[in-house]
Amino acid sequence: MALAKEMMGCSLIQSSSFVSSSKVFLNCSGNATCFRQRQNRFPPLPAVHLRKVFKTPVVAAVSEDLIKALPSQKEKAVEFKVRAAVTIRNKNKEDFKETLVKHFDAFTDMLGRNVVLELISNEQDPKTNGPKKSSAAVLKDWSKKANVKGERVYYTAEFTVASDFGIPGAITVTNKHQQEFFLESITLEGFACGPLHFPCNSWVQSTRNHAGKRIFFSNQPYLPDQTPKALRALRENELRDLRGNDRGVRKLSDRVYDFDVYNDLGNPDKGIDFARPTLGGDKIPYPRRCRTGRLPSETDMQAESRIEKPLPMYVPRDEQFEESKRNTFTAGRQRAVLHNLLPQLITSIWVHKRDITSFDDIDDLYKEGLLLKLGLQQETVEKLPKMVTRLQESSEGLLKYETPKVVSKDKFAWLRDDEFGRQALAGVNPVNIARLTSFPPVSKLDPEIYGPQESALKDEHIVGQLNGMTVQQALDENKLFIVDYHDIYLPFLDRINALDGRKSYATRTIFFLTPTGTLKPIAIELSLPHTTPQSRAKRVVTPAVDATTNWIWQLAKAHVCSNDAGVHQLVNHWLCTHACMEPFILAAHRQMSAMHPIFKLLDPHMRYTLEINALARQNLINAGGVIEDCFTPGRYCMEISAAAYRSHWRFDQQNLPADLIRRGIAVPDPTQPHGLKLMIEDYPYAADGLLIWDALDNWVRTYVNHYYPDSSVICGDRELQNWYHESVYVGHADLSNESWWPSLKTPEDLIFILTTLIWLASAQHAALNFGQYPYGGYVPNRPPLMRRLIPDENDPEYVNFLADPQKYFLLALPSLLQATKFMAVVDNLSTHSPDEEYLGERQHPSIWSGDAEIIEAFYWFSAEIRRIDKEIEKRNADPNLKNRCGAGVLPYELLAPSSEPGVTCRGVPNSVSI
Repeated sequence: MALAKEMMGCSLIQSSSFVSSSKVFLNCSGNATCFRQRQNRFPPLPAVHLRKVFKTPVVAAVSEDLIKALPSQKEKAVEFKVRAAVTIRNKNKEDFKETLVKHFDAFTDMLGRNVVLELISNEQDPKTNGPKKSSAAVLKDWSKKANVKGERVYYTAEFTVASDFGIPGAITVTNKHQQEFFLESITLEGFACGPLHFPCNSWVQSTRNHAGKRIFFSNQPYLPDQTPKALRALRENELRDLRGNDRGVRKLSDRVYDFDVYNDLGNPDKGIDFARPTLGGDKIPYPRRCRTGRLPSETDMQAESRIEKPLPMYVPRDEQFEESKRNTFTAGRQRAVLHNLLPQLITSIWVHKRDITSFDDIDDLYKEGLLLKLGLQQETVEKLPKMVTRLQESSEGLLKYETPKVVSKDKFAWLRDDEFGRQALAGVNPVNIARLTSFPPVSKLDPEIYGPQESALKDEHIVGQLNGMTVQQALDENKLFIVDYHDIYLPFLDRINALDGRKSYATRTIFFLTPTGTLKPIAIELSLPHTTPQSRAKRVVTPAVDATTNWIWQLAKAHVCSNDAGVHQLVNHWLCTHACMEPFILAAHRQMSAMHPIFKLLDPHMRYTLEINALARQNLINAGGVIEDCFTPGRYCMEISAAAYRSHWRFDQQNLPADLIRRGIAVPDPTQPHGLKLMIEDYPYAADGLLIWDALDNWVRTYVNHYYPDSSVICGDRELQNWYHESVYVGHADLSNESWWPSLKTPEDLIFILTTLIWLASAQHAALNFGQYPYGGYVPNRPPLMRRLIPDENDPEYVNFLADPQKYFLLALPSLLQATKFMAVVDNLSTHSPDEEYLGERQHPSIWSGDAEIIEAFYWFSAEIRRIDKEIEKRNADPNLKNRCGAGVLPYELLAPSSEPGVTCRGVPNSVSI
């Protein structure tokens, strides 16, 4: 434990101006054999130099020449001074108003309107039965440092305390200035125990906006009944403030966490076409979102009024993007404007250019930029608004798209059947492939409403593609797999196909596992609603045998990819990672103190999620938003998401092992490294995911067992129990009575719940998100929207199809405007920001907890994540793994933990942050 204690006691940063002799280091290269861990299953790892590994944030150091407190019960208490080093993060850019207020605050600070701090002891004052308090202290030199341009500014404050004061467990901060500031951390020195750390990472509002003092607790974790008596009331009061009173419109500066239904996606005040049903409640079950308290719309009292861009949507102040993240996101939005504004202007002038008429139109998006690609002549450019022409002149690079990775090595890879199968295992949506256990597949939909449950697939459709096997032999030897979107799409098809420019099937795709470990598509079933007994509602398409069937096969695959893109975005990505995580995050802030060890564990995995979800409600999943505009289901997108929540989502099957077993892709096998045997050995998502799942399970197991030695501690932790109860019974109220919810009675229960949540927030989201532009940026590879069905001999369109099948195929894809809008958005969503925290990293890595044993366990976890990164790199170079290595084959890096900023098609952030 000496190593960890040494790290806990040292400062992390270069000395600031007031430091006389501090030595600063962060080095974990010493002997780690002292580490004792309950039920530890991490393999022995080499010592590492942590300075090169962790993104060490800047924390103000403090001097070592302060008087140490040596309290004695036998001597009369004497007063002495201690010093606080306070780190405040500057804004990189300020508008005129902010600069003006900043200088006004500097002036009034000299007149006594200061930032005031007060220490709160862990010990009670016998006279008041409240906590002992120090004298108040102000931050020094605020006015002198008003013009400091650095990212962080360091201030000091000096307190006078009695020698029997005890150890500070909290600090109150009162901001008497006009403007809020971001308080990153406070470090105290002068006590005999050594430096005391208070990681704050919070905005402190002016008392004119929020009266009262802000409270920050030290990094020492406490279960509720272990909290020092002097701090218990403060702990409860802080939680009470965070819960609010469920009334009123929220101000952007508020820190209140509460629940609401999704009643803000539509805008009925704009007309009936923009009205959308409420998601959440008995009629349409859905998870809850963060309450804003906005007034109802004028035309529908059940619908919340909308706030449109550029006005910001409310989320609690500390959940809003930090500046570097916001700048990255805003830059992405500006790129989207450039990609979308100009095509809209162009299409209004060049109406006949609305459709993609050749593959050159798509290729030119990555070569020439939009204006040049569309052949816009100089006289036409001069007709555009001056602002737009200036934008064009100064932003040529932004008007071009980067070539998506899927066509960067092999321009025609997307056309091949083996790539179509490979992406089911290693693409952006590798979580729907399932083992086929009986043939043909059978629907679970009500036959009275949706027609016969039997599939149109027959043995004769596939038997010739099974390498000499019978269908039963292929089933018995686990060679047949399916991607089945029949039941999720069929109930909506009548409404979808009635929309202008939207055409869809409910698809099933059968794959055969080849001897080389790749998947070969062997049949596609295309279903339409069963309207009459004579209607041709189901159609089976098999691989091509001639030119005509080749184009029909390509169109069938495009419809499968469109179904896949919809389920990926609406169900696997948005619902299962973004929306379903939000109730757990809201409940964590409402029910668990920042002192709670489980809150400290979850904290990095909740970062930015409420903000990105709010932005999605405002811009992406709303009526007329990008998702409705660019995906085939149109206005019914979110209803499909809600239907999946009601019928398919189960929390107990959201973890990787349970999901693989549910899909028949894996079976339990204790002889295997992860306790599972994969039915497809070269399944990159599953193989790499199991490495991360095991690392997370080991880390969480170590953490939980450290604080919860037995079930009685779990059951007696009221904050923990309140968190889980509220997450289920309020956050997921519509499904709260389902029997599959895990109980929370034992350490094993807690390990399962926490590991599942961290997996969803980190690895699962990364696997589903950061490949969106690399795979979807080339629209023919994964068209999010289809505009034509496949003609047969009896259709009038069949003649046009035969005459020019390439033109028919391209006209079935999204329009140019839809394609460019979609590309701009997924480009933004696939981008890592510079301030991203990846799995195995966290702010203040050596002081986020005051428990030295836990800090050292975290370093072991971080080292294991780095080992996984290298293992994935090794696998991607193995020529025997055909789904991740080969001529023109993309390596599978979506679960490689580390990444640089930008669109990299790799990297596992801690949280759902984009």
